[in-house]
Amino acid sequence: MTSPQGILGFWETTGSAKTFTHPLDPALLDAYVPRGARVLDYGCGYGRLTAELAGLGYGAVRGVDVSAALIARGRREHPGLELMRCPGLPLPFEDGAFDAALLFAVLTCVPGDADQTAIVGELGRLVRPGGVLYLSDVPLQNDVLNRERYARFAERYGTYGVFETPDGGVFRHHPPERLRGLLREAGFSVRKERVGVVGTLDGRTAERLQLIARREPAAPQSPPGPASG
Repeated sequence: MTSPQGILGFWETTGSAKTFTHPLDPALLDAYVPRGARVLDYGCGYGRLTAELAGLGYGAVRGVDVSAALIARGRREHPGLELMRCPGLPLPFEDGAFDAALLFAVLTCVPGDADQTAIVGELGRLVRPGGVLYLSDVPLQNDVLNRERYARFAERYGTYGVFETPDGGVFRHHPPERLRGLLREAGFSVRKERVGVVGTLDGRTAERLQLIARREPAAPQSPPGPASG
């Protein structure tokens, strides 16, 4: 099985030269995230969507990524953006520091259950109550190519939907309910879903699932009952 270090190594080498194609839906974003919002683009890569957000008028946007090579590329291509390499969790921000967060085609690059749970849970910490997480990722596909590689790599990785690409990448496609479940576990409530078709890193196309989820306020503490004696 490929180690987490090996998976990260792909994004420091071959993966850092890829052209990312997973598109933002500006109308969907605009319906839930006002221009003055503090927005975190988690897994920002080379800042493609961070730059798009800034171009749309979102003035308080920060991008973070685990890959030093991708952040270095982003700083070259978008020198005015706030891009930060954060190799691990927790991120160096206070609880509720952001009004919204983006998680675009990130979980597909993180094959492990525990790592996925940690990422979404961290965004649950960082997005303020009432704030929004905009997740877009790739569900399980039903074409012959994908079904064949899901089956071929299922034993190696212990999860149906994880697969390797010929250039050394390891990716994961998800049952939609897993994506919804990760959001629920982190304190989010799904408010809107959209499906569509996107380009992939290997030049093909895939169905995608977009989820807009709101961070639920913490449950109020019940006052202590009267002492018995």
